[in-house]
Amino acid sequence: MAQLPAGYVPLIQALSRWLRPAPRPIPEPLWQQACRDIPWLQGLPVDRLDALRTLATRFLHEKTISPLGDLVLRDEDIVLLAAVCCLPLLGVGEAGLRGWSQLILYPDAFRVQRSHVDAAGVLHEWDDELIGESWDSGPLILSWADIQADLQAPFDGYCVAVHEMAHKIDALDGAIDGTPPLPRAWQREWAGDFQRAYDAFCVQVDAGEEMLIDPYAAEAPEEFFAVVTEYHFSAPDVLAEALPTVAAHLRRFYGEPPARQLPSG
Repeated sequence: MAQLPAGYVPLIQALSRWLRPAPRPIPEPLWQQACRDIPWLQGLPVDRLDALRTLATRFLHEKTISPLGDLVLRDEDIVLLAAVCCLPLLGVGEAGLRGWSQLILYPDAFRVQRSHVDAAGVLHEWDDELIGESWDSGPLILSWADIQADLQAPFDGYCVAVHEMAHKIDALDGAIDGTPPLPRAWQREWAGDFQRAYDAFCVQVDAGEEMLIDPYAAEAPEEFFAVVTEYHFSAPDVLAEALPTVAAHLRRFYGEPPARQLPSG
């Protein structure tokens, strides 16, 4: 097949962007409702709110949202969902939407069947109850009840939508390992700092120490990244006290956490 002259490539790329259908804008009343209903948005400066609205608009244009069971979402619920999912994308922009196309929403926690073959060749099967899951190059799966619970207690360190979106960001460089796409020098610094923090955290958890951060972060480096991302947005002061070096990296990556600007009471 004949190759196009090099000069045509940027032209075709520009035309593709121009021909891509523009997303429908989020109506102003629905966006303002989301800003009132999501406590983490109330501390964002105007320029970051505008960036979030652009990301949420693109999210709603590109993703299929599939409620399951008897779950019925109102327009305001859908906009709220998009805004919460896009919060961590303020660090990477629209690139964070690549590689997947569907959000599956359960009314509540859901069960999945797991299997594992051990070293002796024995197959083990069991059920897990989950509130969220992120598949490699597949859908994002969330519990609507738990999203609402996170919004009711916004400074307790939990946000399942942000947690699962952190996995999507982590996967952008082709490896789910707790390190998102970064410039090379920062990536080396990040990987070293996070590994040391993760190893120390695991030692404390294994010793039965009382932890400021959810011990689930000790499950794997990628879970450590996803859990501390939740804390960045929902309990940044706790994160800064428990893991100051990690907190500094996340502030650099995501920007200043909006919850820092809100009263904790």
